[in-house]
Amino acid sequence: MARSGLTQAQRAFLEEKRFAVVGSRNPDGSPHLAVMWYLLDGDDVVVNSAQGRIKDRNLAADPRMSVLVEDGYRWIRIDGRATIEHDQAIAQADIRRLAARYYEDERKVDEAVKNNFSKQHRITYRLPVRRIASEEF
Repeated sequence: MARSGLTQAQRAFLEEKRFAVVGSRNPDGSPHLAVMWYLLDGDDVVVNSAQGRIKDRNLAADPRMSVLVEDGYRWIRIDGRATIEHDQAIAQADIRRLAARYYEDERKVDEAVKNNFSKQHRITYRLPVRRIASEEF
């Protein structure tokens, strides 16, 4: 069932640490799927990528994006148009927030930022939570 706005149960589900499958459209029309870190920031799903990846080219050409988060038979899919942020102050802060969510160890976060993320041009994608489909909520 597709609708807009998250229920409290859906919001709680998305706030738990899981991985997202992010879908974009390849130039030939086929789907491109990537497993990614994500976070729920207010009413947006935020993901972040290093420049040069397939999803980056796809979303630059067509910002339509789907995000699927699942746990067995419970799942939520959010579809829409992502906003794309290249500002490095914002994108680097976002990848740090994502690393903190998934690593949970500040030392690991600092290492990843210093040795990896800070050396990359990062891009943040924000997908407004408007069109939602889900099961088991």
